[in-house]
Amino acid sequence: MTTTEPRPSTATLDVASVRVTEGGIAQDIRAIKVVMARELIRFRQDKIRIASALVQPVLFIFVLGTALSSVTGRSMPGLSFRTFMFPGVLATSVLFTAVFSAMSIVWDREFGFLREMLVAPVRRGSILVGKALGGALVATLQGVLVLLLAGFVGVPYNPVMILTLLVEIFLLSFTLCAMGLLIAARIQQMQTLMGIMQMILLPLSFLSGALYPVNNLPAWLHTLVMLNPVTYAVHPVRTAVFAHLDAPAATLANINPPLTWMGWHVPTLLQLALVVVLGLAMLAVAIRQFNKAE
Repeated sequence: MTTTEPRPSTATLDVASVRVTEGGIAQDIRAIKVVMARELIRFRQDKIRIASALVQPVLFIFVLGTALSSVTGRSMPGLSFRTFMFPGVLATSVLFTAVFSAMSIVWDREFGFLREMLVAPVRRGSILVGKALGGALVATLQGVLVLLLAGFVGVPYNPVMILTLLVEIFLLSFTLCAMGLLIAARIQQMQTLMGIMQMILLPLSFLSGALYPVNNLPAWLHTLVMLNPVTYAVHPVRTAVFAHLDAPAATLANINPPLTWMGWHVPTLLQLALVVVLGLAMLAVAIRQFNKAE
């Protein structure tokens, strides 16, 4: 009895093809949208963060503002000091929210999520652009919560004013997110980043003219205020609010003087343009640093 060896099969096995998405502008835009959506989801799910963001504005406006009203009441006839503080508090309330959104990239790096994003066929810069835009949008939504307090300090809910304020707050938030990304691009530990941000944010807030008029300041303090980029966002916010107040024109002009460079009045649009250009420049440097660090 003879046995025959099985002949090798000539049939070829079908191999499933793997399609790798090629990079391009469309994929970069999609990555930006995904990162932005992730920032919004994280903000929506963090109820404690939403509630705690109102604590500082409430303390500044209703506690500090009421306390200082007894001191500054004579210098602001026809206007409450709480009303004066509202635009500045509104502008500076987005500082910590915007920078916190940018700082989350360090958490992503520590827990490995950033590595998963980096393997995607997109430019690494698109991740930072999505972070900056998503963080700016989150901070703007946070500003909306502060805007709800406007009626309690004599600021009307004017649709044109509210729309103007939202645009100005978004531009400021974008620049602050870009600054946060620039600092966080090379930092590996969250503790180090927190200390640096605390050292930077407090001077930016106190030297912006948010809590006091910028006229009649000592020369050294006035110079620091004019060198602070946040000043050029706080002043347009205050100008937009004051344009809709029912208060004496002389009082408003006295406590909200125009920003000047060697006697030349800086237009509001130029102030906002400076904020945007600075934000774009810092974001460009952050992208370059990010590409080197990762």
